[in-house]
Amino acid sequence: MDEQERVAAFVAEHGLESEPAYRALDLCAEVGEIAGGAAKSAEYGAAPGSLDVNEDELGDALFSLLALAERLDVDAGAALETSLAKYERRMEDSGDPGSA
Repeated sequence: MDEQERVAAFVAEHGLESEPAYRALDLCAEVGEIAGGAAKSAEYGAAPGSLDVNEDELGDALFSLLALAERLDVDAGAALETSLAKYERRMEDSGDPGSA
């Protein structure tokens, strides 16, 4: 995945290497920012039609996820393919992508 390589290069260039546990915590924090902004924009469920998710925050979460994948030596593209195949199997088996 080219995006993963770009994130890895940025991390290396700027000396932002970090342990996987810290990368995972950073990812949680970024996803939390998305959830917090979404909840607030939708008035905590009272106005779901006004939901707004900031593109920049999505980018931060994606950066964090790709940095974590790189640090764990996981190919993010391959992981996505594995996940999509899992969801396709679930759809074929039960018509629902959720786990049982």
